[in-house]
Amino acid sequence: MITTTELSKKYGAATVLNIESLEIPKGQSFGLVGNNGAGKTTYFNLLLDLIKPTTG
Repeated sequence: MITTTELSKKYGAATVLNIESLEIPKGQSFGLVGNNGAGKTTYFNLLLDLIKPTTG
């Protein structure tokens, strides 16, 4: 299971990711869809601890 609450990442004054709550049950397939710059790669980098979150 993947659970994130109040996860955000800021670079200076720009907020690039802001997730209030997201829960993905064990065994479920999922995908992230969004425009360029929507924060998809940032989210996975935060999950893998490659970058540190601002909050969360």
